[in-house]
Amino acid sequence: MAYLATFAVLAVICLLLMRFAVWARRKGIGGGVMGPIDEAWHPSADRFRRETAVHEQRVLPPRPGDDRDRGPA
Repeated sequence: MAYLATFAVLAVICLLLMRFAVWARRKGIGGGVMGPIDEAWHPSADRFRRETAVHEQRVLPPRPGDDRDRGPA
């Protein structure tokens, strides 16, 4: 019975971690958590993350008057 309880607790912990990962990815906050780990163990991933952040800062949002979905009048 103790094995079943241990397995149930581990399953709940894994489920919560997976839900947190989905939430963090959707919110875009995963880089802040994984940044130091990437920097230490996978430098090329850290460089890519930094380049992506710089690119996102440079991209201009669409102007309110722009309507790209509408075709020619």
